[in-house]
Amino acid sequence: MTLANHQISRRRFIAIAATVAGEACLPRAVGAAAPPVLSWTGIALGAPAQLVLQHPDERSAKDAIAACLAEVARLEAVFSLHRPDSALVRLNATGRLDNAPPDLLVLLSEALSLAERTRGAFDPTIQPLWQARAMSDAASGNIKTSSDPASDIVAARSLVGWREVLIDEGSIKLSKPGMAVTLNGIAQGYITDKVSDLLRQRGFTSVLVDMGEHKALGAKWNGDSWRIGIENPHSPGSTIETIDLTHGAVSTSSNLARAAGGLSHRPNIIDPETGEPAGYWSSVTVVCERATMADGLSTALSVLPLEQWRGLTESGIKIYAVPGGSLHGRWV
Repeated sequence: MTLANHQISRRRFIAIAATVAGEACLPRAVGAAAPPVLSWTGIALGAPAQLVLQHPDERSAKDAIAACLAEVARLEAVFSLHRPDSALVRLNATGRLDNAPPDLLVLLSEALSLAERTRGAFDPTIQPLWQARAMSDAASGNIKTSSDPASDIVAARSLVGWREVLIDEGSIKLSKPGMAVTLNGIAQGYITDKVSDLLRQRGFTSVLVDMGEHKALGAKWNGDSWRIGIENPHSPGSTIETIDLTHGAVSTSSNLARAAGGLSHRPNIIDPETGEPAGYWSSVTVVCERATMADGLSTALSVLPLEQWRGLTESGIKIYAVPGGSLHGRWV
């Protein structure tokens, strides 16, 4: 889900910071036996991104980073909401896409499966409601709009319904005119998994991938874990909990948006059923094997009270949640 830089606050706020600063930026690890540490830092999918590789062959590591960036660019052309030629934009424009790219078919199928499993708490057809909410926010900020934001929200709610997305032999159809799909809340995890798979296939075993979600392929060269700090949703820049990661992925969803100079009052996560901002949790962090699942599940759990989490958290999944309005989080 590619987003322009100014759109970072529109997608759900990823409240995670990898605590590898200092080591990751060194051109080589300390010690004669240590392999080179190479890192790339930049923007991917509209958000800060980073790759940290430790490998004895520096040339292979540089080639791998280049291959990863090419893979991200390829997937941007599938999932972007802001490129007029992307597969997702073309689907939304016409309501039908024949010969859809395999990655779109795979991820949309997984998103629909998650929607069914969470009873609609995760819904990829929420895009019209997002757009209506954005217009309502603009109107509340005294920005003139060409329509009535309140009535637009009511109309948009009628277009939200994951069961109206049909996939059949490579084609995708949106049943209602005006429907639109967004894969925000799951695509960054998918791309993190794809980049991780590419590096694993090339034989890298000491890697931290951050393409909006974090995923570790093995420990650091000396056996230490990668340390992932969960950011305090009420105090940007400070850490509320730290995770030691050697395998698997971490994703955080938060209903508190970033804004210049601090936090915004504009919510980042909307309950697809009610159309209202999620209010149960300030942030939800999911730790599991695949970044795709961590990404989507952290989004879904953000709109559900704790009693409705039952049956959604498989064995091997860990969750750290900060209740709405609370300054403290806990493992649940």
